[in-house]
Amino acid sequence: MELGIIGLPQSGKTTLFNALTRGDAPTGISGGKLAMHTAVVDVPDERISALTELFQPKKIVHAKVTYTDIAGLDGETAQTGISGPLLNTLSHMDGFIHVVRHFENPLVPHFAGSVDPKRDLETMESELILNDMIQVERKLQRLEEERQRGGYSRDKTLIAHEEALFKRLSETLSQGMPLRNETFSDEEEKLLSSYALLSRKPQVIVINQSEDQPQIQLDTVSARTEIIYMPTKLEMEIAQLPPEDAAPFLAEYGIKEPSLDRFIRLSYGLLDLITFFTAAEKEVHAWTLKNGATALEAAGRVHSDMERGFIRAEVVSFEDLITLGGYAEARQAGKLRLEGKGYHVQDGDVVTIRFNI
Repeated sequence: MELGIIGLPQSGKTTLFNALTRGDAPTGISGGKLAMHTAVVDVPDERISALTELFQPKKIVHAKVTYTDIAGLDGETAQTGISGPLLNTLSHMDGFIHVVRHFENPLVPHFAGSVDPKRDLETMESELILNDMIQVERKLQRLEEERQRGGYSRDKTLIAHEEALFKRLSETLSQGMPLRNETFSDEEEKLLSSYALLSRKPQVIVINQSEDQPQIQLDTVSARTEIIYMPTKLEMEIAQLPPEDAAPFLAEYGIKEPSLDRFIRLSYGLLDLITFFTAAEKEVHAWTLKNGATALEAAGRVHSDMERGFIRAEVVSFEDLITLGGYAEARQAGKLRLEGKGYHVQDGDVVTIRFNI
């Protein structure tokens, strides 16, 4: 899972990045240039600790999330467009964390001259929508040229289907609406996956405010969007403390859980992800998987050979495995099941893949 942290200049993107990664990347003005900080962090999961205690493995591997702090979006797409390198970076993200400034600080002037979260939110959303409009119009133009040439090199029905889909996208974008509000069939999702349509990506909006500021009321936001109000500077300072020192500050400021835990939970929900485990004396490993994915797909996450030579999956829920105390006990209690390749893996399943190459 890779999430891109975006926002207008001086919104607090790098401060949030440091809060999520316990890093100390320098904050400041990027000058509108493409600049990035990237960090891979473990997904906090108490189930790993329980499985580790049960199996005493030689190796422990957490699920991972990559956070990338991306500079370069500055509200000027209408004049210059999103550059190729920046567009390439943005298109590879699974979702966005959009930081919107609400805090006041005369030492950090807002590039637009005043702090206005609603305006800034609309500016960034418009930037993503405009990029998508350019992509969609180019595709429609190519489809029209292909249709006018005649002597179709592709199936005419497929061309007509693509044209109808991209016209639908164009209508949505022309109304100033992001493509997050649209739902697509599996076939359409597959077709659109090769296009850098940024307003399709789910997002967490972070209203970056001081700890004593009241929350602002936002207008209706798009689908597949969550909103968090948080003082990112305070969160960064707490994140950089040892856990035993951080706890009193979290309690003092009424922060129920560290920012990393909150973002993981929200991100899993927005991206529709689950975690399954492989567990033995050799290794306990947490894996991220799309909700609704099959045992065959889970095998592919572990190793391509397992997917190719899949025979069956032995599955037990995390709760049953821990409660009963091991695989043998779970098998004896009838909780260890044999599942075929079409089984839909559930969050918390502990899976052993049987395969033959």
